[in-house]
Amino acid sequence: MSDLTGRTALVTGASRGIGQAIATRLAARGAAVAVHFGTDEEGAAATVDAIARTGGSAFAVGAELGVDGDVETLFAGVEAGLAGRPLDVLVNNAAAAPAGPLGVTTREEFDRLFAVNVRAPYFIVQRALPLIPDGGRIVAVSSVATRMANPSQTSFAMTKGAVETMTMTLAHELGARGITVNAVAPGATRTASNGAAFEAPGLADSIAGATALGRLGGPEDVADVVAFLASDGARWITGQVIDASGGLFLGPRA
Repeated sequence: MSDLTGRTALVTGASRGIGQAIATRLAARGAAVAVHFGTDEEGAAATVDAIARTGGSAFAVGAELGVDGDVETLFAGVEAGLAGRPLDVLVNNAAAAPAGPLGVTTREEFDRLFAVNVRAPYFIVQRALPLIPDGGRIVAVSSVATRMANPSQTSFAMTKGAVETMTMTLAHELGARGITVNAVAPGATRTASNGAAFEAPGLADSIAGATALGRLGGPEDVADVVAFLASDGARWITGQVIDASGGLFLGPRA
């Protein structure tokens, strides 16, 4: 499928995991992809190489998010790589991991979560808008943590709730330009970098048992949903949060 041929995309946090899968999927569909990384330059290079090996086009862009000057650094690299082309698709995927429950989260951890997960995406969109043509696509990666009570992820869920609110309001604002704005909310997703977390005895089986489709998710499950939202097929979908969890915790199991 090559429905994104001739288009460009920026995927933040694309050196590994879900972001890497999104970048490679968009490239497989024809987009030239800016592969952002915060600290994992080697992982970003591997993503670019994997895309190139399958005939795709990509370049890496490094910028630590959540610090002063982050957006300026990011877009200096993005614009250099685009070389005058517009930015058709923006995927805000990069995020700081949950800091812990209320009783142990420090002020510094809380502030960093909001700096990376909320402030950075907001100002990335602001900076990207002059580059995004009418009919462009903006997609954020949220989490099913916004629809469940998980005391170990309170502050993290708060950041993703903010992202979902931003998604709805930006969709309303940018609709006049034909720009769609949506979010994708993954559930328990096993990746190469977090696989060890699912090795605790019984954990993977417990999560799979609480999931309607009966298994853990993989990065490609989320990437396919993002790629759809970036395509012409999703032109009439905006302001939505698409659950990409396989039906995690939909209700009691019989």
